Amino acid sequence: MAPDLAIAARIHTALADYLKKDVRTIEARHALRDDLGLDSMGTIELLYRIEETFDLQIPDEDLQKLRTVGDVTTYVEGRLKSVPKAGPVKKAAKPSSKRPSTKKKG
Repeated sequence: MAPDLAIAARIHTALADYLKKDVRTIEARHALRDDLGLDSMGTIELLYRIEETFDLQIPDEDLQKLRTVGDVTTYVEGRLKSVPKAGPVKKAAKPSSKRPSTKKKG
C-alpha cells in the first residue's frame, strides 16, 4: 500500500514543529529516539500531538511499535482507514397524527 502523502506530511510537520527543525530534514526512516533524539517523554508528547491532529487515541500498548517516523505514518494511516466513515443521517420517523381514542367503551 502506498503511503498517504497528506498524512505523512502532517506527521513530518508535527515532528518538525516539536523538534524545532526544518521539515525537509525529517525522513520516514528516522528513528524517533536514535535519529531525532526523542526521549520517552518527548515521544509521548509527540504522540499526543499526533492524537490531537488526527483525532484518534493511541493505546499505550501500541507505543512500543512506533519506533520510526515511517512506523508512526503507517500506524496512523491504518487507524484512519479502520475508522468507519459517517454515513447519511437518518431522519427520525414522524410521530403519528393518530391519537389514541379517548372514548370510553361501554
